Amino acid sequence: MSKYRWKIANTDKDSAAVIAEEFSLEPLAALLLASREMTDSQEIESFLFADGLFRDPFEIVDMDKAVERIGRAVDTGEKITIFGDYDADGVTSTTLLYLYLREQGADVDYYIPDRVSEGYGISSQAVKDFAENGTKLIITVDNGISAVEQVRLANELGVDVVITDHHKVGDVLPEAVAVVNPHRTDSECDFREYAGVGVVFKLVCALEGDSDTVYEKYSDLAAIGTLADVVPVIDENRVIVKKGIDKIRNSHRCGIEALKAVSGTDKKVFNANSVAFGIAPRINAAGRMKSAKTAVELLLCDDSEKAMAMAQEIDAANKERQAIESETTARAIEIIESDDRIKYAPIIVVSGENWHQGVIGIVASRLVTKYGKPAIVISTDGETGKGSCRSIEGFSIYDALSSVGDMLTHFGGHTLAAGFGIDKSRIDEFRLKLGEYAYKTSMPYPELKIDLKINPSFISNELLDVLSMFEPFGANNPQPCFLMKNAVLKSVRPVGEGKHLRLTFEKDAKEINAVMFSQTLEDFQYEAGDVVNIAFRVDKNEYRGEVKPSVRIADIGFADTDFDTLNASRRIYEKFKENTALTEKELKLLTPDRAFFASCYKFFRAKKSVLRNTEVFCHRAKCPCKYAGKVLVTMDVLEELGLVEGDSSKISLSQAGEKVDLASSSILKRLTQGEMSV
Repeated sequence: MSKYRWKIANTDKDSAAVIAEEFSLEPLAALLLASREMTDSQEIESFLFADGLFRDPFEIVDMDKAVERIGRAVDTGEKITIFGDYDADGVTSTTLLYLYLREQGADVDYYIPDRVSEGYGISSQAVKDFAENGTKLIITVDNGISAVEQVRLANELGVDVVITDHHKVGDVLPEAVAVVNPHRTDSECDFREYAGVGVVFKLVCALEGDSDTVYEKYSDLAAIGTLADVVPVIDENRVIVKKGIDKIRNSHRCGIEALKAVSGTDKKVFNANSVAFGIAPRINAAGRMKSAKTAVELLLCDDSEKAMAMAQEIDAANKERQAIESETTARAIEIIESDDRIKYAPIIVVSGENWHQGVIGIVASRLVTKYGKPAIVISTDGETGKGSCRSIEGFSIYDALSSVGDMLTHFGGHTLAAGFGIDKSRIDEFRLKLGEYAYKTSMPYPELKIDLKINPSFISNELLDVLSMFEPFGANNPQPCFLMKNAVLKSVRPVGEGKHLRLTFEKDAKEINAVMFSQTLEDFQYEAGDVVNIAFRVDKNEYRGEVKPSVRIADIGFADTDFDTLNASRRIYEKFKENTALTEKELKLLTPDRAFFASCYKFFRAKKSVLRNTEVFCHRAKCPCKYAGKVLVTMDVLEELGLVEGDSSKISLSQAGEKVDLASSSILKRLTQGEMSV
């Protein structure tokens, strides 16, 4: 069943017509701009022709102080240490600044902490070590905004600190020589959404005094970190990514060429997805599984043979990461499915002993995708735990953590992703308090934003030309998503060792061939002949010199299903399962009577086996969507009484077939006290 609420853009066709005429655009391109509420001429011109958008780096507070102190250190030969982070943003930030300062003749080295033994951010011990080794200036990249005590210690030891960061700013700023963070409350930047590497990029622009030169030399590194950290690909970030991808396509940087080779992105159309899903995960894998220093060394390497050897080592680490991630995800799902308090809470909080800290963030992302709500994964070690959070659009996980900040040893992050430390003994209380916060703030449904409704005739190479105008895609500028209503599913077959599906639809006497990734035939609920609505994206597929559009399904649903009503009913059921108090109206909507039980049971008998899925049931049994929660209660009761059996995904008729006293159900007793039997 779809976990998304489809949000179809309200496109002003009159505005689109004006845009098309003013900019001499294809009507479809103008409609896409209008669907994204881009109707201002200056905004459209900036978006379509953004190559020359270079913002003044000195708009960022303290940039002048940072430039002065770093310049002095370079001129006088003071030792500089760059303190980085172990993710792809931190790795590219470290590499970019190191390359630039080395080129200027600086006495510079770098340090990236170990994810497991040291954790995120600069430590007091690291400051002491740097001071003992003669460092006179520490420059943090992609971290440092919360290092109040560590900067104070550095000052006491005679070491200056320049902070460059993009994370949320706390109540107190570190007393550094310069705190370069566009999110500072006293910032007057017109644009603030840089990644950590974006802030470093602007620092280097300020140091060099020539943005064109910096773009020419370093935009590839800046693009990788920007896409990896999932910051908005708008404004100057769009320029960074666009120029960076062009540079990567024709890269002479040995490390990047090697990463393209091991990821297979050198053999396909290279775009933002190639970075986000090919190159960036491998750089991240170095920091997750081994040492991020290997990734920095790879990007610095100017020997093709050595670069390939390091890239292969990193690729092996990525495969190891994938295996551990799959194992941990499976275990997390097993725990969730066995505990209603976790499964039906508005925010999933699941923990495990000694889960690999390098994968828990990815596992949290997988859980968000599966359950359609924020997820927190905690790895415990003895009496302590480290957590990683991922959220959905419209719900700030950082604000949620702030509401229970007194329970945490530390926390930090962004709206959609964060991390924290916690005592193991407080995890259950933490889960409960977060749930209370979520109910008070009203948890949104995850949304799938759809740009336009189109017909099969629009799926063409001309559409690919239009879509290319909107590249590069990324956060806040996603690849356009289209809707086709009332398509007939003609055939379904598994591909990719059964991990994906190849689908054929028919609409207006035209066939549409599509692929749906990460969807097995066993869990696919639709059958040939079903009339469905499909949300999809169109990719450029190039094979043996021939270019064709390729349809990729983002979501699918029965054409006659009212998903808003269905999901609202499911929410009531989830509250019931989590033991949250229900209103009288909610209880009435959730409580099945004898006739409802009988009709559901009759359906199960006819079908033998059905997915534990309210969309399927309501469609095939012609049950109103407002009773979706009631259907789930009925399934639970029938299973409790032995009339059906199954797992978290399917149920089937049991062999018993005996009449039972429904009133004996402990589930029903929580809802009503009637005497009923089937």
